[in-house]
Amino acid sequence: MSLFKRAVISEVASNASVVFSTVIVVWLSIVLVRLLGQAAKGIIGADVVMGLAALTTIAALPTIIALSLFIGVLTTVSRSYRESEMVVWFASGLSLTAWVSPILKLSIPISLVVASLTLFASPWSHQQIEDYRARFDLRSDISQVTAGDFLELDAGNRVVFVEPSATNPDDLGRVFARVLDDTWHSVINAQGARTEVAPNGDRFLVLEKGTRFDLVPGGGQSRLSAFDAFAIRLQTDNADETLAQARERALSNRKARPTWLLLEDDANNSNGQLMWRLAIPLAAINLALLAIPLGAVSPRVGRSFDLLIAGMVALLYMNLINASHGWINNAVLPFDVGVWLVHGLFLLLTIGLFWWRLRIKAPKQSGPIAPANTSA
Repeated sequence: MSLFKRAVISEVASNASVVFSTVIVVWLSIVLVRLLGQAAKGIIGADVVMGLAALTTIAALPTIIALSLFIGVLTTVSRSYRESEMVVWFASGLSLTAWVSPILKLSIPISLVVASLTLFASPWSHQQIEDYRARFDLRSDISQVTAGDFLELDAGNRVVFVEPSATNPDDLGRVFARVLDDTWHSVINAQGARTEVAPNGDRFLVLEKGTRFDLVPGGGQSRLSAFDAFAIRLQTDNADETLAQARERALSNRKARPTWLLLEDDANNSNGQLMWRLAIPLAAINLALLAIPLGAVSPRVGRSFDLLIAGMVALLYMNLINASHGWINNAVLPFDVGVWLVHGLFLLLTIGLFWWRLRIKAPKQSGPIAPANTSA
């Protein structure tokens, strides 16, 4: 491998690695903030936040890797022009097309990695995310109660506040609950609580030594009662069956379906998802090649405008892929056309930009030269 190719591959890989690391850190920060907010609201369990963050990152890796490679090539080419390094390579007999070979040697293996992620890892991660959420929905309500926090259960029909136990940290202390049903609104106070499992498998939260105040809204009827034990059913014994149904619903999500199931299914939604899984690896190669002419800028002008144009082109590329996904899902665009259409257009754009950068401008014609005055 020539010195030029080694230098190009090394610098592009280094720049792309820096961009990838930066984007991953930013992405994880955003995902963790969102997931922690959901955990605080009781939408997901606090113990699965890190797992969901990792799975969400795996699902986003194909797009992140493709864009990191694009930015790595773009910054390398623009730096070579800005620091007049390209003048040296041009003087050595190389042209802008000499970048194509090393960029392909780097982008093709990366594209294969992206393909493995989109075809196998990303569907698996979406399936695991759905499974995490299904398991949390089927957890015992009492396992979601955190001492010192208000928690809404049963779509807000039950609100529970639990104090920590003064004797055993594993038990529940004083309990305050508000329970709504079709007729009565109830407020319950109890000195403690425990869980019990009935012979048929039903789980109950048993409140001990408390009072219950019931009121009919707008009816004026109320009642006050004291109890030694008051049971609220939490979960039935058909949790395994319900979890299986939840997993079936997860598989109905096209993002979570394995690729081989999409190939067996002729539905438009399956074709659209299959197109997206094939589009991102192809986009990684196309964007890497497109970055070569986009990064070829004059060192005498500012680079901000050219980088902005390059970013808009990459954004347009990804948006057109998503639009093609929707068009195939809605049967507006045939799968055989949609899977190649956007990539073909941007490949033509790449070829056109190469021609524009490499074209030889004709010299400007000057006016006729006046004859010299030879008279003495």
